[in-house]
Formats: sequence, structure tokens, C-alpha cells
Amino acid sequence: MALDPNLQAPARLTLMTTLTAVSRAEFSTLRDHLQVSDSVLSKHIGALAKLDYVSSRKGVHRGRRTTWIALTTTGRAALSSHVATLRQLIAGVD
Repeated sequence: MALDPNLQAPARLTLMTTLTAVSRAEFSTLRDHLQVSDSVLSKHIGALAKLDYVSSRKGVHRGRRTTWIALTTTGRAALSSHVATLRQLIAGVD
């Protein structure tokens, strides 16, 4: 097993782990949770979407346009593998 270089950035790892708890999350909720700008979050989502780790869907929520982000099956598998490798790495740390 190896660490996934696409998940090593703290914001990306936090984004991915946050998405495991929900079926999808609104862009603005993720932005606020990660405490990043719209452009930073968009860049991370774009990179992860190219890998099919996340998907995005535009829609309307409470009368306003929004973007929903969801973890894909590929993304969930990549995150699980990454976390398993992290657990192996830290297993021997006192």
C-alpha cells in the first residue's frame, strides 16, 4: 500500500473525510467547514473530480442556486486505502 498523493493536502483529506459522513454536502457548507475561500475549494474539488473521487451537481436549494458535492465509490475506495496506509505508518508510533 502507498499513500495517495492526491489526498495528502490537508484540505483535500479533510474534504474527503467530511464527505464520508453525508450523502452530499453543499459547497458553502464545505467552504465554511474547511475555512478556505471559494477559489481554493473549487480548485480542490476540480482536482478530485478529475480523478472521479468526488462529483458535483448544481441545483436550487431554498430558492438559491447551489452546488452539491458527493464522494464517489472511487473516492471512497481511495480514501479507505489512504487511511489504511496511514494507520500502518502510525501503528508503531508510541
